[in-house]
Amino acid sequence: MHLILRIGPFVAAEWNFGGVPVWLHYVPGTVFRTDNEPFKIENEYGDIERIYGDGGKPYAMWAAKMAVAQDIGVPWIMCQQYDAPDPVINTCNSFYCDQFTPNSANKPKFWTENWPGWFKTFGSRDPHRPPEDVAFAVARFFQKGGSLNNYYMYHGGTNFGRTSGGPFITTSYDYDAPIDEYGIARLPKWGHLKQLHEAIKLCEHPLLHGEPTLLSLGSLQE
Repeated sequence: MHLILRIGPFVAAEWNFGGVPVWLHYVPGTVFRTDNEPFKIENEYGDIERIYGDGGKPYAMWAAKMAVAQDIGVPWIMCQQYDAPDPVINTCNSFYCDQFTPNSANKPKFWTENWPGWFKTFGSRDPHRPPEDVAFAVARFFQKGGSLNNYYMYHGGTNFGRTSGGPFITTSYDYDAPIDEYGIARLPKWGHLKQLHEAIKLCEHPLLHGEPTLLSLGSLQE
């Protein structure tokens, strides 16, 4: 088992203030999620970086430089950070990441959040993503040069203390995951993905050492 460790304090996680205690908002001089000395460290910042104007990019670059300076001997990643500086690896979080390309030819193609479902919100239908769609997305990702696929979530859960976050997130974080929040395999999704990865493993050598070519069979087939 490999570990992807995502540091905080801002973790998002469908919580108000991204899990940061609300009292920090009232500390004089504290401004969240920008180049502000009292508060730094981020997650999935790239999609909102421009909103913070002149403070956004320096904040992201500081985070990358600070992380690399720890010299811990493992690669650093930044999810959804399109301008991640070398050697930090920018990665994709989405339902589909086959079209994603890293911002440098020297970086591997990582899918750090493959969403097999979605979180539940009050008043809405339970989210459901067909297992065939998840499997097809994974197969196509590796077919197009993907190096790492990580399911988020693979094992659903229940929020700590039966609390809920925002906006309007329920206590359940089941996520229509291959293993549900009670630890039970969700069939056919769990079995379908298990068989998919067995098939990918059989193709390991050509995937790692081959030179792929694409043949167009029409406007929607290749």
